[in-house]
Amino acid sequence: MFRQCVKDLLEGAGGLEVIGEAGDDLRLLDFFQNKPPDMVIWGISMPNHHGLAATREIKLVYPEVKILILTMHREKEYVDYVLAAGAEGYLLKENADTELFIAVDTIRRGECYVSPLVAGGGTCSSFR
Repeated sequence: MFRQCVKDLLEGAGGLEVIGEAGDDLRLLDFFQNKPPDMVIWGISMPNHHGLAATREIKLVYPEVKILILTMHREKEYVDYVLAAGAEGYLLKENADTELFIAVDTIRRGECYVSPLVAGGGTCSSFR
């Protein structure tokens, strides 16, 4: 249900196209076979794979693909792991309704985004 809400939000925005959705990492990788997406929005804890391992794998093969992690984890160590794995953003699910487009726009501009509730006023470089 949450995935559908995020998809609906994104599809309602101008200039964004959702090319698919996946319930696990293995299905997500199917989207990369024809043409890699510009950005992937997904969670850390996904069935069949660990989100961090899949993030590393995607960034190794497709370094141009931007990754925004959408999660419930507020702990700093999660942010550290996600950014070290190559993701460009970290957004709390509880703030997705107000921060999703800010995060997507920030990442599309080539910058890193970390949800302010996690960052505590810090920046991405505070976590790297």
